[in-house]
Amino acid sequence: MIDEQYLKLLSKEYPNVKKASTEIINLRAILSLPKGTEYFLSDLHGEHGAFIHMLKSASGVIRQRIDEIFQKTLSESDKYDLAALIYNAEAEIARKKKTEKDIDEWFKVTIYRLVDVCKSVSTKYTRSKVRKRLPKESEYVMDELLHADDEANKVHYYSEIINSIVECGVAEDFIIQLSSTISRLAVDRLHIIGDIFDRGAHPDSIMDYLMDFHDVDFQWGNHDIVWIGAATGNWACITNLIRMNISYNNFDMLEIGYGINLRPLAVFASQTYKDDPCTYFAPHILDRNKYDPVDEKLAAKMHKAIAICQFKVEGQRIMAHPEYKLENRLLLDKIDYEKGTIKLRDGVYPLRDTSFPTIDPKNPYKLTEEEENLLRSLEASVHQSEKLHRHIKFLFSHGSMYKVVNGNLLYHGCIPMNEDGEFLECHLGGTARKGKEFMDYLDEQVRKAYFAPDESEEIGRSGDLMWWLWLGAKSPLFGKDQMTTFERLFVEDKATHKEHTVPYYKLINRKDICEKILAEFGLDPKTSHILNGHVPVKFKDGESPIKGEGKLFIIDGGISKAYQKTTGIAGYTFIYNSRHMALAEHKPYKPLQEDGTQEFFSPTLQIVETLPHRMTVADSDIGEELERQVEELKALVTAYRKGQIKEIYD
Repeated sequence: MIDEQYLKLLSKEYPNVKKASTEIINLRAILSLPKGTEYFLSDLHGEHGAFIHMLKSASGVIRQRIDEIFQKTLSESDKYDLAALIYNAEAEIARKKKTEKDIDEWFKVTIYRLVDVCKSVSTKYTRSKVRKRLPKESEYVMDELLHADDEANKVHYYSEIINSIVECGVAEDFIIQLSSTISRLAVDRLHIIGDIFDRGAHPDSIMDYLMDFHDVDFQWGNHDIVWIGAATGNWACITNLIRMNISYNNFDMLEIGYGINLRPLAVFASQTYKDDPCTYFAPHILDRNKYDPVDEKLAAKMHKAIAICQFKVEGQRIMAHPEYKLENRLLLDKIDYEKGTIKLRDGVYPLRDTSFPTIDPKNPYKLTEEEENLLRSLEASVHQSEKLHRHIKFLFSHGSMYKVVNGNLLYHGCIPMNEDGEFLECHLGGTARKGKEFMDYLDEQVRKAYFAPDESEEIGRSGDLMWWLWLGAKSPLFGKDQMTTFERLFVEDKATHKEHTVPYYKLINRKDICEKILAEFGLDPKTSHILNGHVPVKFKDGESPIKGEGKLFIIDGGISKAYQKTTGIAGYTFIYNSRHMALAEHKPYKPLQEDGTQEFFSPTLQIVETLPHRMTVADSDIGEELERQVEELKALVTAYRKGQIKEIYD
């Protein structure tokens, strides 16, 4: 029984039988359409160019559509050029203007072809939904071209529109907008399964792009959570964030993208480590800075300076939180500063760098006055970054620790389990929790730590929970026994660098374990799947992303250039349309060359499951919501016809 007061509120939007009935017809029509195509990606790590290419190419689906439409009418070269245009319209137009003898004729032919592709990718949607995804300035013209149903009678009208576009000098903009529309229609819903930030040069540009995307959600990764923690002002998170991105030479992103002022760090580092070459702190240069190039020697000094601050601050947080059980990461007090060695769990090791001018061996975790001032300055800069907080709030409004959608369970790292496959109890906030209950608790506490720290259960500085999620042995976002940042920087022996994965990553090879996890989150173990990121799949070593006999898919394939030597490929996209589920395996992305050319590779597509029948909107989670709306509108119509609620006509 639907409450009459609610129906009265609903009547304000649908004030009479005719309008309510029209909406019922519209919703039922939508329910009968094929389910939109969902795309799942993870571990983007700031690789803006590669990520945008994946989206604009719809992970190879656009090229498939072009092959189907123009199979007998276009050459392979022409089909390649058309795909390249959709992927990067600005660059392809600039190239064609140099090579085409009659550019206006090329514009006309190209618009015809793009309209055909756009029609193909829009068939799953109602006309009104397509119209909503059209650019406002070209909405009317595109709508007319896409829905000229009787082409025999409208051929002159159709050609006149295209001729006018060219004659008015707006063909370039129109082609760019139409190309973008094709990509947006091809990807109905986008799921990012963690780790937008760090390593790559422009997570800020990725976030800008996604904030303008029509339907996206996030499952936070460990790299995302440390940025969220930094946004609370937490020094342990801020020092990790700064160190990681200096180590990958990401000065443009830090200073220009987010406006984080690194000058105080540069001054402090150059003075403190004036005569120290900081040899082992040289940055990994995967991308060059365009606006804020920093000398590599200064970058190395800045890297070492912030790393020492990090180890001090982390030591303070470890001692403040015995419940985190991170005592094994208290290392500054394990150093013999006279001998230049450190005592680790399995022995004593020589340090390859023994210059510690800011560490007092008697009180190694105490920050110097200069370090305190530096961290206050960095905290203020992070706090004042309007763009950073806008991005963080978007991660909150569109993100979570995990998501259940259309029979799939999405999360970044792991569900903590012991070696026997039982959910591991984790003690935080004075209570032991495990499985779904623990994930829900963490989601709630992360939000409170940022938005309402006085209401959270955190002890100590706000954001400590995010720092624990970044590196805690029982953190579902980390999934390893320890984070060996200190060892990788200061100890030569690579055996000490090893970070062992938790039992979860062996257990998920078993179907029964995957089904147990699905059941824990309220899903049908027989028909549902898990989409998982975080740990790169070593494809070159024969590892498969398919686990648990097809119940779980790890889709971190190495979109980050930093991982591609390990994986041998350049990332996965998981694609879920109305007919099947598939994995797209990508080759390394090649950026635009100085001569205006760009080489694109189609991914290898593997269908991993064919659906028993074509899935419609009615079969999806959205379908459940639309069915509920239909029932409410039917109740409203009944109330109108019984005279319980008065109809209003314009």
